[in-house]
This record gives sequence, structure tokens and C-alpha cells, in this order.
Amino acid sequence: MSQVKLRGPIAAALGVVAMAAAPAEAYLFWSQPAIGGAPVTGDGPGVAQALPGATAAEQRAGLVWTMRAGLNVAALQCQFAPALRTVANYNNMLRQHSAELQSSYGALTAYFKRTSPKSWATTLDQYTTRTYNSFSTLNAQIIFCETAASIGRETMDRPRGQLATVASERLREFRNSLTPAGDAAFAANMPSIGAVASDADLAPQPCTDKKGRIRKC
Repeated sequence: MSQVKLRGPIAAALGVVAMAAAPAEAYLFWSQPAIGGAPVTGDGPGVAQALPGATAAEQRAGLVWTMRAGLNVAALQCQFAPALRTVANYNNMLRQHSAELQSSYGALTAYFKRTSPKSWATTLDQYTTRTYNSFSTLNAQIIFCETAASIGRETMDRPRGQLATVASERLREFRNSLTPAGDAAFAANMPSIGAVASDADLAPQPCTDKKGRIRKC
């Protein structure tokens, strides 16, 4: 069974996810719905937590840290599909882009020291916790995990120093992946996720009694 460990004084920082070797499992065969979006900046709604008064560099740092948090959550939650390699992608990103991740965390630390000088450590911790929690999903796990895998692979393809670019280009899509959506190939024929059974659906069927036991028709 796989195990995940976050090391370091701050789980929010550069913790590496470790996973024991697991047998190959079936891939997620489905047609992913279109969820892409336009590039974003740090002050766009619904993407990253607001950083009032932040500089452009601090806004970029917020995007990088938000994307890193989402990929970390995926590494923890998406191990039901080892073929997506969300753990390996995340760990590779930490190694390949460690300098940009460290500078982004430093920029965020400087921001909170400037804007909340008396409680910056607590405020930074709250910011990190809320960012993690914002990527929690249950009903949209498949599309979230597929999207995280795609973004993780792209971070490995990009040269060092381009995490902020990836975050700007993909965070809207990452956020959209948290909304439940059906298989694109069958979307037109799928019932809405919020559908509730009617009384007719719950009524005893022919050849069963009111307790669902089979009887003679």
C-alpha cells in the first residue's frame, strides 16, 4: 500500500511526497471535458487568494504557490491511478524548480511581513492552509487528477524559472477541474449530477413486495 510523507518544518513549503512502488493499474479511459481558460494574473477572482497591495512579483509568487499546493494535493489524493504519476510529477517539479519555489515562498513571506508585521507568520500559515483546502474535491476527483497530471508533466517540460508562466496559463483550468463534469463523449446523454430520484423511481417494482423481496407476479 502506498504511503505519503511530508518532510520539513513547513508542510506548506518544499515537502517531498514519497510513495512505495505500486503495481501498474488501469488508466482512466474517458473523454475529458473542455475546461480550459484564459491566462490569469494573481489578482483575478476565483483563482488564488487575494493579496491586497501586492507587487507584480508577489502576485506571481502567489500563483506559483497556489499551483504548487494544487499539485501537492493531487499527489496525495490521486494515487488511485498510478499511471497519472502525480507523485513523481510533483517530486520532479520540486527538484527541477526548487530555486523558483524558494524565491516565491520568500516573496510571499516578505509580503505578509510588510502587510501584517505583528502576525505575519500566523497570516502566512492561514494563507497556506486555505490554499491547500481550496483544492479539496470529491465528486470531481477524476477530472482534477487528470488535469493535475497534465500540469505536472508540463512543469517538467518547461525550463527552470518558468513556473509562474505555467501557473498563469493553467491555473484557471486547474480551478475549473474542481467542478464535477461528466465524460465529454456522453455528456449529452448524462443526467445532471444533482438529479434526485422521484417517488416513481423508489416505488416497489413488479414481482417485489414493499420490502423489496421477490414474490410471484
